[in-house]
Amino acid sequence: MWDRSGELWGAVPEPVRRRRYWPGRAFWHSKAVRAGVVITLLALCGLVILTLVRHETGTQGFLVGLGLAVLPVPLLMAAFRWLERVEPGPWRNLLFAFAWGACAAALVAIIANSFATHWIATATADPAGAESLGATVVAPVVEESAKAAAVLLIFLFRRRDFTGLVDGAVVAGFTATGFAFTENILYLGNAFGEDRDFGQTGFATYTVATFFVRIVMSPFAHPLFTVMTGIGFGLAALAPPHRKLRRLGLPLLGLLLAMGMHALWNVSSSAFGPYGFYAVYGMFMFPVFGLVTWLVIWARQRELRTVAAQLPAYAAAGWLGTAEPAALSSMRARTMARDYAGRTYGTTAARAVTEYEVTATSLAFLRHRAGRGLAVGDFAERERELLDRLWERKELAGPALTYAARATGRVWVPPPYVDYDGYNPYRQY
Repeated sequence: MWDRSGELWGAVPEPVRRRRYWPGRAFWHSKAVRAGVVITLLALCGLVILTLVRHETGTQGFLVGLGLAVLPVPLLMAAFRWLERVEPGPWRNLLFAFAWGACAAALVAIIANSFATHWIATATADPAGAESLGATVVAPVVEESAKAAAVLLIFLFRRRDFTGLVDGAVVAGFTATGFAFTENILYLGNAFGEDRDFGQTGFATYTVATFFVRIVMSPFAHPLFTVMTGIGFGLAALAPPHRKLRRLGLPLLGLLLAMGMHALWNVSSSAFGPYGFYAVYGMFMFPVFGLVTWLVIWARQRELRTVAAQLPAYAAAGWLGTAEPAALSSMRARTMARDYAGRTYGTTAARAVTEYEVTATSLAFLRHRAGRGLAVGDFAERERELLDRLWERKELAGPALTYAARATGRVWVPPPYVDYDGYNPYRQY
């Protein structure tokens, strides 16, 4: 905690200045202007993709596909949101990622895949071969590149919110969830149209089979592919600035892995026989899914260890209570603190504790990055902004976190002792 003159901050200054640091920006760099442009472009892409999918499936097929495709979306979003509970990113970034996948990436994929497949069929006079080549080569390259664009944009323009492996995996997961949502509408709508044309009903239909394969068995397929790209960007975010090769090569390696896994998934049912899909699913996709899940959870635990290592310095300076770093480095203690504040003081206090926990975590990560030479140029202002936010909520959050630290055993509390004469040294007489 150093000011610009290089002097160490002592005790908490009085009064604490309640202000936020906003670097000066030109008009065309205004958040409102940029948000308006992004929302407009995504809305236009959404209208176009909506028109294309409805034209392909018909209105009835579109509605059926929409109703079925939306089922796994809340579960996937909740799972990815759970992974970043240590330092939840802003919802605006995640909603942008989902909208990009569902609208922009899906539109690019439909147009590019159709154009490439048609061009190959015309050049080779082999429509069947063009379809196969399009599914195994063109689609993985186009789709994963289109989804990776959302991760790249957040990495470049929301760098403050993109600090490591977990952030990369979550952003990539939301993008791929949006893409899979739109793609599932198309596949399920077309399957319903085929069933209607052939008069098929019951469980032995294309719709049921498509729903089972895409929604029940493999809702994580697209997210798993794109998470590889997200992990690459997350590792690049952790690399020192002078490691140019690592910062450029890791995202590209992650993208190549995503394309390779996607290609293997697409080719599994056609090139490996009738049971190829199940073989690839059981022997490759599911183990990789388990490995990636373990890796992201391990990274989340590493973030908690970073919180435990960095916050005691602020407690020593008086910004945090002595027991708070221990509570903030435990997800159980965090939850208990929020519950305690909600029961004792109401929802406002519980919300204050949540904001306090997120702010303290951001402060720990900022200090950690500074120690590794990764801090942004406005480190001192950013640090002071976060400290001011903590101080504004300390009166409500401090007691709750202290209670949680003691209740979970994160802080040692001496047991009461009574001697033979009934004297208790811990009681105030």
